[in-house]
Amino acid sequence: MYLKKISLFNFKNFNDASFDFEHKINCFVGKNGVGKTNVLDAIYHLSFGKSYFNTLAVQNIKHDEDFFVIDGEFEKQERAENILCSLKKGQKKILKRNGKIYEKFSDHLGFIPLVIISPTDADLIREGSETRRKFIDSVISQLDNQYLQELILYQKVLSQRNALLKYFAVNRVFETGTLDIYNEQLNDFGKNIFEKRKQFLTDFIPIFNSFYQNISNSAETVQLEYESQLENQDLLSLLQENIGKDRALQYTSVGIHKDDLSFNIQHYPIKKFGSQGQQKSFLIALKLAQFEFVKKQSGEKPILLFDDIFDKLDETRVEKIVAMVNNDDFGQLFISDTHSERTENIVKSTHQSYKIFNL
Repeated sequence: MYLKKISLFNFKNFNDASFDFEHKINCFVGKNGVGKTNVLDAIYHLSFGKSYFNTLAVQNIKHDEDFFVIDGEFEKQERAENILCSLKKGQKKILKRNGKIYEKFSDHLGFIPLVIISPTDADLIREGSETRRKFIDSVISQLDNQYLQELILYQKVLSQRNALLKYFAVNRVFETGTLDIYNEQLNDFGKNIFEKRKQFLTDFIPIFNSFYQNISNSAETVQLEYESQLENQDLLSLLQENIGKDRALQYTSVGIHKDDLSFNIQHYPIKKFGSQGQQKSFLIALKLAQFEFVKKQSGEKPILLFDDIFDKLDETRVEKIVAMVNNDDFGQLFISDTHSERTENIVKSTHQSYKIFNL
């Protein structure tokens, strides 16, 4: 599978632009602000139906315009596939496959497997547990639509339970009957989500460790660990035990929405004790492991986006990463970089077909 062509209309800083791609390596080079990352984000849109960088969809429309359109032509299993994503101000976003509109974006997820590696991934280390849960969920959801649907239902029930707790506090009442119904639903969905997250990380962590050791030349050891309140107790018991606390807080304090991943280097938090190079290597290993996991599970090579990842990495680590992607295990690769000479030297060393776009 690969992306043959993309056309952008009023998307971020582009009025009207088209790019025809090589099936192996494609590079966007130029100064900051010219739109390199925007092209990668447009490709991401075609896979996930949303931006990787902007939570508000309307922010992706070019200034002073009313809409954007991203039109992509893929080849998948020797068949042409057209994916189109568009948004008009004041209307719902539209996602189409071969002219047919998706009723639910979740039905498209996983059809175009894709992994992005970006400087914003540092949020996985810097930010709170929600960011790391989203990483877990995004990987599993590409491969398991049932997991995604259960996650959506869990969040819906959680919102309803939290609203009920607020209602109790405002009206100074308390009814266990309705709360028990929500508890049972959260327990049913939460148990399945927990089991799938646990199995995913059991399979994922060895892949991650292997990539990190390769990138770092085994210079240090790192640890990736899954943390969940459900590890030692079922959710129904946790909800019942913490009802007093939940009434006081007016929200649900326990559940799989509190799960987290711990990132350590030499058994210490990498956030505090890892250098910039070590943190970046950790994140790249995390995303390359995501690539490998999705590839194994789906039987397809995901599209891989490298957004400005070579800054703050020493030459040895760059060479390791390039050597890893320079084989048939990887499919189509997109790279953005501010240094055209560095980019050209990197892609030439792969002896793969490539195209460089100077923006």
